[in-house]
Amino acid sequence: MDWTSKLFAGLLLVIALSTARAANPCALREVSSDHLVCVCNATYCDTLDADTEVPSGQYVLFTTTKAGLRFAKSSGSLTPQAKAADVAFTLDPSSTQQTIIGYGGSFTDAAGINILSLSAPAQENFLRSYFSPEGIELNMGRVPIAGADFSTRPYTYDDVADDDDLSEFKLQPEDFQYKIPIIKRAMEMSRKSIKLLSAAWTSPTWMKTNNDFVGFSRLKEKYYQAWADYHVKFLNAYKEQALDFWAISTGNEPSNGIIPIMRFNSLGWSPASQSKWVAENLGPAIRNSPFNQTKILGLDDQRFMLPWWMTKMFENKDTYNYIDGIAVHWYWDNLLPPYLLTATHNNFPDKFILSTEACKGDRPWNYPKVALGSWSRSEDYMADIIQDMNHWVSGWVDWNLGLDMQGGPNWANNFVDAAVIVNKDADEFYKQPIFYAMGHFTKFVPEGSVHFTVEPSSKKGISTTAFTTPSGQSVVVLYNRRSSDKKVTVTHPEKGSVSITIPKNSYNTLLL
Repeated sequence: MDWTSKLFAGLLLVIALSTARAANPCALREVSSDHLVCVCNATYCDTLDADTEVPSGQYVLFTTTKAGLRFAKSSGSLTPQAKAADVAFTLDPSSTQQTIIGYGGSFTDAAGINILSLSAPAQENFLRSYFSPEGIELNMGRVPIAGADFSTRPYTYDDVADDDDLSEFKLQPEDFQYKIPIIKRAMEMSRKSIKLLSAAWTSPTWMKTNNDFVGFSRLKEKYYQAWADYHVKFLNAYKEQALDFWAISTGNEPSNGIIPIMRFNSLGWSPASQSKWVAENLGPAIRNSPFNQTKILGLDDQRFMLPWWMTKMFENKDTYNYIDGIAVHWYWDNLLPPYLLTATHNNFPDKFILSTEACKGDRPWNYPKVALGSWSRSEDYMADIIQDMNHWVSGWVDWNLGLDMQGGPNWANNFVDAAVIVNKDADEFYKQPIFYAMGHFTKFVPEGSVHFTVEPSSKKGISTTAFTTPSGQSVVVLYNRRSSDKKVTVTHPEKGSVSITIPKNSYNTLLL
């Protein structure tokens, strides 16, 4: 073999090795006792296999544990019969329920500020962790319409007083610095179509009864149409930047403008007044615009407001026809029964339910706001996503993609935790256990998957939920909240059985 042939053969070997390269393991760091993070920087970050398809007759298991495993991969063969186990689960893929829309995070000003505080290579690793085939592959992104509390200032797109015809409406520097470019970079590295959804925290203050960004407020009725037109102008402004929105909501957390405990951007509504606005203004404005395929989401607030809020809104049939789905936030879910979700689905089966915001550290008594490496906070995420999936929720969207070590920036000092925390001084970011809890869904349950029943759904400390993907693969998520290992069997009526040991305090995604 001459030297050119040897060189060519060597290049082929390098390419083959790089293609087959195993996923990068987590660079584990112990923050404190039982608090572990995966450290990423400009030169290194953990990754996942891009290929999640499993050969016929086989299974693959991905495991994350409190002790430090992160998406540890194991595999084996399905067997005709189940072995003896502590817990036996039976899949019923014929009992189909909701179709999954997706999972995501939020492109806030704060997230953009933190991402851009890193060096260029570290920024790339951050975004790849969330959106690339080697990451957890989010396919949804929530975008505030103008400012939210996770901005460095309160603002809207038209803060010129009494500008009734919205002639002064324009995107702000934050859109061009922290939102639009980050969204586009995420889209460029994703192999999935990223669905954008949006919500306004407040109208311009001159449209409100209290003339303020915060506090008890209502929209002045004379501005109902202007506020609807404002939304169309937003969609058009982003369209001019080559970004389309899959959905908008009727407004973030209207309860904050009725009971203003949280002092950040808000606009209060009652179900009746919001229904009138949707029926007579927002609905017609969207459906008669070039954005008539954009979905409209109702509520965008807490579970305790279901199903009564939507029942009152839907007394107006026009409102019912304009609303496509119901957005719900997770705060206080641990105190609220999930049957509120099922009741909402049963009342309005043609309206999908989407969870659109979640974070930890939000309670006034939660200190520190950023509990770096907390496993218990990730357990709340895992438990809530499983519960939502088992009660007709079609997707789940986290709050800020990344925050700083304080849990901000936030102009209202409403600091909270996030799945990824950025340490700009060290040019590092830390993937928390929350990130991996989410990833056990986002990576393996693509858009178009269909949820189905597992019997039992929970037993002996192990909770489950399951899906059939568009390719026909079965995905089962198993959460062991107990501090002991459990022998588990999972039986599919057509594919066979899997007998595995689920580690203590662990998240597991089983692919059949």
